[in-house]
Amino acid sequence: MATKVRLAQHPEADELLGRSPLAVLVGMLLDQQVPMERAFTGPYTIAQRLGADDLDAHEIAAYDPERFAALLSEKPAVHRYPGSMAKRIQQLCRFLVEEYDGDAERIWREAENGKELFKRLHALPGFGKQKAQIFVALLGKQYGVRPEGWREAAGEYGEEGSHRSVADITGPESLAKVRAFKAQMKSASKAAK
Repeated sequence: MATKVRLAQHPEADELLGRSPLAVLVGMLLDQQVPMERAFTGPYTIAQRLGADDLDAHEIAAYDPERFAALLSEKPAVHRYPGSMAKRIQQLCRFLVEEYDGDAERIWREAENGKELFKRLHALPGFGKQKAQIFVALLGKQYGVRPEGWREAAGEYGEEGSHRSVADITGPESLAKVRAFKAQMKSASKAAK
């Protein structure tokens, strides 16, 4: 899968995201209520704290929950809510172990089309409709995973040239555009209330 990405804006973290399907899934899971680049640096930080070069779904699923929460809580914390995110990451890894023998890439490698890919992602713990659509777009736009109908399955996030989500981040300039879009949407939402 080795792909060059700049989601974390941190060379070592981006290198891990470019080669590890589980790392990019965990980054996507962490992408809420923290800056995007912090969320996508999280998998690298977790791997470092585990003393590993990569994340392993079997290891994380079996890890003592209190110790795993403590690992995410070490300063600097991996997330704004390290305890609840530790639980979510372990739920995700347990699901991957049960359904995909711990191989996260099977989610998209075995999907026959975009609709099935979306359905598989949406079934993951912590992946609602929007997160699943964004991840379909991320896979298609940056990882070359483009089963038939992937753009339709990604919804508006699959549109070419949009700067709506992490799927469109290729460097600092595009990160700024995505931030501006999100701020615009947030203020439009507040104005509508």
